[in-house]
Amino acid sequence: MKNVISTDKAPAAIGPYSQAIEVNGMVYTSGVIPVVPATGEIPAGSVEQAKQALTNLSNLLEAAGSSMDKVVKTTVFIKEMNDFAAINEVYATFFTDAFPARSCVEVARLPKDVMLEIEAIALK
Repeated sequence: MKNVISTDKAPAAIGPYSQAIEVNGMVYTSGVIPVVPATGEIPAGSVEQAKQALTNLSNLLEAAGSSMDKVVKTTVFIKEMNDFAAINEVYATFFTDAFPARSCVEVARLPKDVMLEIEAIALK
């Protein structure tokens, strides 16, 4: 049985999808972008956008009864591979001990023209 996860502490879905789904003790998030949920604003720069996207992801996982420490896999989509090192530094501050497996790909464009989007799979 799947459980739909939703929170106002992460950007709302802007299409026909759920923020996250929990099934069999696993949480699968949709891509999370760096929108400030309370205002709809997008921070400037890749570092601030990375902080906001990862904060949003953390809030979404918390709403699902999980946490960043339980993430087993992430996929990071970035608009500019030249921002990889800066985003990586921020990313490392959101996880402790064993980092999750990860894929990172450069893409041509992301929703709302943000600089990155991140999705995760986590244990509940």
